[in-house]
Amino acid sequence: MDYSILISPALGILVGFLMGLTGAGGGILSVPLLVFALHLSVAEAAPIALSAIALAAGGGALLGLKNKTLRYKAAGFMATFGLLLSPVGLWLAQRVPNSPLLILFSCTLFYSAINLYRQSSREILGTADVNRKPPPCLLNPSIGKLAWNIPCARALMLSGGLAGFLSGLLGVGGGFVIVPALKRYTDLPVQPIVATSLGVLAVISTGSAVFSAAAGNLDLLVAVPFSLGALGGLLLGGSLGKKISGPRLQQIFAVLTFVVAISLMVKGIKSYY
Repeated sequence: MDYSILISPALGILVGFLMGLTGAGGGILSVPLLVFALHLSVAEAAPIALSAIALAAGGGALLGLKNKTLRYKAAGFMATFGLLLSPVGLWLAQRVPNSPLLILFSCTLFYSAINLYRQSSREILGTADVNRKPPPCLLNPSIGKLAWNIPCARALMLSGGLAGFLSGLLGVGGGFVIVPALKRYTDLPVQPIVATSLGVLAVISTGSAVFSAAAGNLDLLVAVPFSLGALGGLLLGGSLGKKISGPRLQQIFAVLTFVVAISLMVKGIKSYY
C-alpha cells in the first residue's frame, strides 16, 4: 500500500495549520516535512510544497482582499519580479545535488528561526521600534495607500525577486523574506502585512508550480492531497490563530524551525558519506 496517499494530506493539514497560526512564514516547513516523511529530495519536494503554498496562500489572499487588508498593488509589484527569477531557481534546483540543497535549506531555516525569535523577543520587551528610521514606503493616511517612490520600489523589487528565486530553488514560498521586508520597508500594520505577503506568495508559488508541472517535475499524486490538506489546515489555523496568536507563539514556532534546521543539516552532512 502506498502510504503517501494518507501521509501527504496529513502533512498538508499541518503545514496549512502552521501558516494560519503564524502567517505566511509557516509554509517554510513544507519541504522539510516532505523530505523526512516521504523521503523525497529537495528538488522533488519543492514543487509539491509550492503547489500547497499557492493554494493555501491564495485562499488567505482572497480573504485579505475581501477584508480590504491586502495591498494588491504592492503584492503585484513584488510578485512580478518574483516570477521573473523563480524559473532561474527552478532550473538551478534540478542541477544541484541534493546534499548541498539540504544544507542550503538548513541555513535558510536557521536564518528564519533566529530572525523570527529576535523579532518576537523585541515585541515582548516592547523595544521593536526603538530608534527605527522611517521606512521608504509610508502609508498616506489621507488616501489609505502607500506613497510610492524610487527607494520604496527598489526595496520591494529586490525583496520580491529574492523571494521568487528562493521559491524556485528551495520551494519555500518566500514568506520568511516577504514578511520581514514589509515590516522593514513599510509602516503597514500587521494584518495588511500578512495579507499582502500571502498575495505575493500566491502568485509566485502558483507560477513556480506551473513551471514545474510544465517541465514534468511535479508529482500530482502527492501534490493534490497535500495542497487540499494545506488549505483546510490554513482555515483551521486562521480561526484558532485569532485567539492565541502573538509573539510567544512566534517564539515557539521559531524554536521548532531551529530544531528542524538542525535535523536537516545533519541529514545533508550524512548524505555526503
